[in-house]
Amino acid sequence: MNIRPRLSGMRWLLLGAPLLLAGCSATSGFSWSSLSPLNWFGSSSSMQVTDNGVGGITASTPLSENEIKEGLKGDYRLRSGMATNDGKLVSFYQAMKDDQIKLVISGQPKGTVERIDVMYKDIPSQWGVSIGTPFSHLYKKAFGVCRQGTGDDSAQIECAAPDSQHVSYLFNGDWHGPEGLMPSDDTLQSWKVSKIIWRAKSE
Repeated sequence: MNIRPRLSGMRWLLLGAPLLLAGCSATSGFSWSSLSPLNWFGSSSSMQVTDNGVGGITASTPLSENEIKEGLKGDYRLRSGMATNDGKLVSFYQAMKDDQIKLVISGQPKGTVERIDVMYKDIPSQWGVSIGTPFSHLYKKAFGVCRQGTGDDSAQIECAAPDSQHVSYLFNGDWHGPEGLMPSDDTLQSWKVSKIIWRAKSE
């Protein structure tokens, strides 16, 4: 069975029309990492998934168009919508570039950001992990750090990022065993990161 990456663990229902985010916006907060020469070139390359969030978006960021636009600092097109997760209503924004979904930012309606799904290779984690990083570069075994994905990601494996309680990596690859059974460690070695997930609440 060939496992293909899916968008997220929730089924999204788009409600809003696309919103064009023109130009780059300044962030409301200051980050010492912005002083690094590596972050002087281009808005996308300067963004990272950290233990605190993604770019300028953190757990205290209101789930609103203007705040997300400011936090992303890039030329993204936003699509808003609603979804249900475990029977609860969830609001989300899809950040798009080149007609592809690069991030999904979600949380409770009129609340703050609770989760960010990153599917964009140009936004790595602060530990140097990006979309396409092999499982073997991060883990030797899945036991104790990995679990079966949920929802639309149930055919993939989610693993906690080392040294982080808020970040996890979703891996996908070829698996010819029974559905619902974790692949062997040998099989997982060739699987690659398909998504980086940040959650406001510790896992």
